[in-house]
Amino acid sequence: MRTLGLYALAYLAQAGGAPPPAPAEVTTDIVSLVARSSLVAKSVLLILLVFSAVSWGIILYKLWQYRRAERQSRTFIAVFRRSSKFSEVQSVCKSLAASPLVGLFQAAYAELNSQLRQQAGAPAGRPAAVPARPTLKSLDAVDRALLRASTVEVARLEHRVMFLATTASITPFIGLFGTVWGIMAAFENIGAAGSSSLGVVAPGIAEALIATAAGLFAAIPAVYFYNHLTGHVKRFAAAMDDFSLEFLNLAERNFT
Repeated sequence: MRTLGLYALAYLAQAGGAPPPAPAEVTTDIVSLVARSSLVAKSVLLILLVFSAVSWGIILYKLWQYRRAERQSRTFIAVFRRSSKFSEVQSVCKSLAASPLVGLFQAAYAELNSQLRQQAGAPAGRPAAVPARPTLKSLDAVDRALLRASTVEVARLEHRVMFLATTASITPFIGLFGTVWGIMAAFENIGAAGSSSLGVVAPGIAEALIATAAGLFAAIPAVYFYNHLTGHVKRFAAAMDDFSLEFLNLAERNFT
């Protein structure tokens, strides 16, 4: 066998050939691929990492905020329905400030009190004009106060959620840019090496596809939780609409 090997080498030498080089070791270690990647690829990965980290921070904060708001809203609505006076409800608002219903109640209660104080401040020379019980001058003004407060509360609940939509729409394209750049670099390496073997092509293509994977890693959770959190906001908005109607019914029944 050794003699045959020597004959084969001698034949290749005479023919001007040489034994084929051993294929380069192909690695799939992500850390080493990132470490060997270009400055542009590292910049793309850093941008995607920032988007992902900020998105997860918003997701965790909003889940905590909504859970707290739901819990306090249940407590507030129970207090509101069992209380006989609005002043009793007002006394617990400070401890339940996370509930969006508290913002609605305080805005409507302030408008209601403003109208009743104006009525109580009527000239003392005409006592007969003062009704036996306080009445609202304009129920529509209370309704407008509730609408304004509802808009404010919805905006507070939606604050920062739109960043998740931005992340979901932008990060796949950022990852695609990193992939295209990496593939361009891989073709340049092919041209420099003069070979398109797997050992030459695979590392560059693997580096390029990491950017695509990173873009999807940032975008997929952002899409899911954007829809999830938006659903929470819609439920809060529906609860605020119900509370506004309930408050207006009580105000109409007692002050008109």
